[in-house]
Amino acid sequence: MEECWLKHKNATEFIVWLTINTIYDRSGEVYRRVALFSDITEKKQAEHIIWKQANYDPLTGLPNRRMLLEYLGTELLKSDRNHQHFALMFLDLDYFKEINDTLGHDVGDLLLVEAAKRLKACIRESDVVARLGGDEFTIVLSAIEDNKGVERVAQNILLRLAEPYNLGNDTAYITASIGITLYPDDASTIENLLKHADQAMYAAKDQGRNRFHYFTPSMQEEARYRMVLIRDLRKAVKQQEFEVYYQPIIDLTNEQVYKAEALIRWHHPERGLVSPAEFIPIAEDTGLIIDIGNWVFEQAAMQSAAWREKFGVEIQISINKSPIQFRDEGDSFENWIIKLQELNLASNGICVEITEGLLLDASMGVSEKLLAYRDAGIQVSLDDFGTGYSSLAYLKKFDIDYLKIDQSFTRNLESDPNDATLCEAIIVMAHKLGMKVIAEGVETKEQQQILSAAGCNYGQGYLFSKPVPYAEFEAKYLKTSEQRQHDKATS
Repeated sequence: MEECWLKHKNATEFIVWLTINTIYDRSGEVYRRVALFSDITEKKQAEHIIWKQANYDPLTGLPNRRMLLEYLGTELLKSDRNHQHFALMFLDLDYFKEINDTLGHDVGDLLLVEAAKRLKACIRESDVVARLGGDEFTIVLSAIEDNKGVERVAQNILLRLAEPYNLGNDTAYITASIGITLYPDDASTIENLLKHADQAMYAAKDQGRNRFHYFTPSMQEEARYRMVLIRDLRKAVKQQEFEVYYQPIIDLTNEQVYKAEALIRWHHPERGLVSPAEFIPIAEDTGLIIDIGNWVFEQAAMQSAAWREKFGVEIQISINKSPIQFRDEGDSFENWIIKLQELNLASNGICVEITEGLLLDASMGVSEKLLAYRDAGIQVSLDDFGTGYSSLAYLKKFDIDYLKIDQSFTRNLESDPNDATLCEAIIVMAHKLGMKVIAEGVETKEQQQILSAAGCNYGQGYLFSKPVPYAEFEAKYLKTSEQRQHDKATS
């Protein structure tokens, strides 16, 4: 019994199940043989459909995780037998979620199909590209001779994926982050190869995205540390291990406190004070930044109201809001409005600080959201101006109250005439557009004098104060009405 391929008269092929039976005569000799043919074409087609559904991604037609694991098992055996190396790439599309959120999942699916075609066009017939799910792909480059060939493929992939995607009535742009691991240099098992490639991909994202990164042994320790930090950060959110520090923003004309910036600090029960530069990126990656940002807002709003009640002064407090918070804020904004109304802070008690990059991202409805902030009595400050984007054309499109000159410009004001000229130009431009200017990173009296002479409105930096707890801020900068009357009487 066996399967056979036959042809109809019209030359179309079909599959039969052939059974041959032998008939013997009375003397025991072979008399004849009878062949029975059963057409099993439909059965085999159904089996193939089931097999394909189990092993291939229905959207892109690429092998799925199951098929990839099977292929990697074969590739390991082949490489060991032939003493060859192969490379495994783990690829993640950068900011793909924004495409889905703004243009819809149907358009996102079209982009994934096109991205899959571009990936296949970048590799050899002997190589394999698979889709693991979502916006994650893997590529196996077999029988590699050196790293240069791997890097050429990776660079070509980055270039091809960055080209525009014409998706019906929409055009989208996207980049990718690629992690690369090598067999047998980096790992000897499929599980570790995938894990190491994934770690290398995250390293590429951490370095700015739209690039590739090789796995290094130190990444394992970094991954373990990151996992522990994520666990501790989730615990910190629940147990409120954070504290808000306040850094004064000084009026350069009279050196009095004009407002303050709220800056979060994490008091880890074992490690002590953890730098925001260390935990904020993780909070953004895990989505915890939404809860943390809402907590900072609530603390800042209550502090502003408390200072007004205790000292009779209106101290506006600035809070930072990242693009991820804008994208995923959900009903946070409505809750903010309710809180401001409860505290009677609906008139410029809070200022939101945003980055230049947010202005360039038309996908998140930034203009509409900034107008909503303005309507709610929340002012807007453009933070770290001049750090990587040419957003001058965008400034006139948005309703911005404050422009903050990045400390990279103020740092060398005394020694670099070019920085002084740039600061002067920024100040004049901002004033012409109706914005007030805050200089960050002011550390010396000479810097303060240069900025003041150029017309800068406010300064922020260690010359005036580092970020401090609220009690220290009160003791240094705020006075009750009784204290003010006493000072006036004794002056």
